[in-house]
Amino acid sequence: MDLNAKNIQLQYQGYLKTPLLWKGDAVFQLKQLELKKIDTTTFEGSILENIRLGKRVERFVSNELKCYSDITVLAENIQIQNGTTTVGEIDCILKQNHKPIHLEIIYKFYLYDERVGTTELDHWIGPNRRDSLVSKLTKLKEKQLPLLYNSKTKPLLKKLNIQLEDIQQQVCFKAQLFIPFKIKSTSFKLLNKECLQGFYIGFNELEMFTANKFYIPTKANWLQEIQTHTNWLTYHQFLLKVESILKKQSAPLCWMKQPNGEVQKFFVVWWN
Repeated sequence: MDLNAKNIQLQYQGYLKTPLLWKGDAVFQLKQLELKKIDTTTFEGSILENIRLGKRVERFVSNELKCYSDITVLAENIQIQNGTTTVGEIDCILKQNHKPIHLEIIYKFYLYDERVGTTELDHWIGPNRRDSLVSKLTKLKEKQLPLLYNSKTKPLLKKLNIQLEDIQQQVCFKAQLFIPFKIKSTSFKLLNKECLQGFYIGFNELEMFTANKFYIPTKANWLQEIQTHTNWLTYHQFLLKVESILKKQSAPLCWMKQPNGEVQKFFVVWWN
């Protein structure tokens, strides 16, 4: 197996092990597609190396759905057109136990900053502060899901022989969450605590980790669980690499291995 194929399998396994960000419809009344646990660890198919993370996850969801005998995928990644203009895209239409579902797929990385907003949901932002959980939920609620009811979507539903009033709307919203290093825990009421994957830290705080080893995975490999057999960097090698990334106002996800073998995921942020 070549390196790209091996990495894709590890990404897929990481995706499968990432929990849903909430249960039921606890957040914004958006109902999660909750699937029974089954043994599926192999991704069937290939993915181009440069395909972005969101599209990669859509392929992983598609592969997972095919493992369920009660699910039939009817259509995926459908561009809804108004003449030559794209109105939007519907991620997936499936049938579960013969009931049609419009599914939107999201996989995100969010950091907890209690300085942002006033509610539990407000505090979760993207690693580079360019997006947030609330903005994504709002986009889902106000733009992506309503696309089903757009008049330009009617031909698709007709082709699939689905009545609009019969279709349910659900999401597959998975995420990895990170809290500030100095906060040992934070109270989650709405979100799934199992999504907590590590911490984040500013560049100047890294000096407490001089004895540790590090690795900076590519963006696609952010999906992976930490791989212990990798080319670990020394603290000084890591500092040089991280500094050049931070100068571009980009916050990398990193892996860290302590002398006792314990490993952790964390972000180094440029804005802290």
